[in-house]
Amino acid sequence: MNSDTPFVTLTPECLLSAIESLGFRCDGRLLQLNSFENRVYQIWLEDGSQKIAKFYRPGNWSDDAILEDHAFTLELTEQEIPVVPPIIFNGKTLHHWAGHRFALFEKQGGRTPELERIETLEWVGRFLGRIHVIGACCEYKVRPSLDIQSFGIQSRDLIVAGNWLPDDVRSAWISVADQALDCVSHAYQRAGDVQTLRLHGDCHPGNLLWTDEGPHFVDFDDSRTGPAIQDIWMLLSGNELDARNQLAAVLRGYEMFCEFDDRELHLIEALRTLRLIHYSAWIARRWNDPAFIIAFPWFGTNRYWQDRILELREQVALMQEPPLI
Repeated sequence: MNSDTPFVTLTPECLLSAIESLGFRCDGRLLQLNSFENRVYQIWLEDGSQKIAKFYRPGNWSDDAILEDHAFTLELTEQEIPVVPPIIFNGKTLHHWAGHRFALFEKQGGRTPELERIETLEWVGRFLGRIHVIGACCEYKVRPSLDIQSFGIQSRDLIVAGNWLPDDVRSAWISVADQALDCVSHAYQRAGDVQTLRLHGDCHPGNLLWTDEGPHFVDFDDSRTGPAIQDIWMLLSGNELDARNQLAAVLRGYEMFCEFDDRELHLIEALRTLRLIHYSAWIARRWNDPAFIIAFPWFGTNRYWQDRILELREQVALMQEPPLI
């Protein structure tokens, strides 16, 4: 398969044939859902039901890494934690068809959670605590850690080596990125030797579906090993007072099931900084995919990198401030 166009052979005929290879009969209808890293589709079956099919990006995760993600969500499901695990067919969750790897999931309805409501944050916190209790029971053997080296330094080096930076902003971005990574390192030193565990890894509101029964956690594709606060900080928004109140609400629910180490609060802005640098590198890594060129036409422009410089300068200042308490 051509790595420059990783999904070029994933035609509608191909993906429907992949689904039918598992014994389903599709009625021909499909809807592509919002996903850049993988290709995700809602599929209609002849019996009127619907499934979600995720086709994994070639060369991203190994089969073993994907299966670790699947095993974690199945483990959580066994403990009645509301995640959406892959469907098992003939003892397998990961399937292959015409050079593509895919998994099927039940369609989970829901709406965006109202995270401005204290009771919603406490509810999410309770389930995050339960997820982390299970996440701490054993370690990933294949999936990587979320750390300064993989998210920060490697991302910074890729951007610099790839000549993505226009000449008139190149030195400024490199300087502020290096300063930011130095501040991240100091934040980790202040936090000390905190525990790491299996995480959701990308627990932003878009990966939470809310129903009358509460939250459902979806898309563990970015699951990694890291500190517990990684699954909490993306739920916080607004000004400092808002974020402090939101954090308190999440932790009230969280600590009903899992103890939280307050030293990890030193990592909130550090982890945000790593995510910002990693995001730019993620786009750069995927630039040969035509979908990225269409979706991110502004990437590589002077304005884009000027905004990133201002963003990182703000992060440097925030990492000098005392942590939320």
